[in-house]
Amino acid sequence: MPEVFVGVGSNVEPEANFRKAISELNHRFGEVVRSAVLRTEAVGFDGDAFLNMVVSWQTDMALEPLMQVLGEVEVLCGRSRNDKRFGPRTMDLDLLLYGDEIHGSPPLPRPEIMEYGFVLGPLAELSPMKRHPILDKTFHELWQENRDGMPPMESVFMQW
Repeated sequence: MPEVFVGVGSNVEPEANFRKAISELNHRFGEVVRSAVLRTEAVGFDGDAFLNMVVSWQTDMALEPLMQVLGEVEVLCGRSRNDKRFGPRTMDLDLLLYGDEIHGSPPLPRPEIMEYGFVLGPLAELSPMKRHPILDKTFHELWQENRDGMPPMESVFMQW
């Protein structure tokens, strides 16, 4: 079964929406593994800070149905499909990795892995020895090589 990694982000009632999304993912897939929660400034627009994390689990669900489930969970958290690309989010669930699959649509591995510290750092935390399917370096190596150039992040304690 492939291991999937999903980026979780919200800047609209983020703690409540994180709890709702993680509860729903746990209900549908069993207990998901969670990274630390990080607070980061909004990227691409002026707005409230985001909470971000990465979660992972193993699944026998095919890619398309998995993407549909992630969209359903976003909607349960109040996300509208009419949201602007860069704007406030009640919930954003981005499939980052689906096993070692390299795929065009959705793009896998997700390019944001190397663009944002709030994605790469938690991936390195959850699975430091896993190799990026294209770059063939571990997430620990990639984090060590790139973290100094990433915007600041603050660890946030959340009660689940």
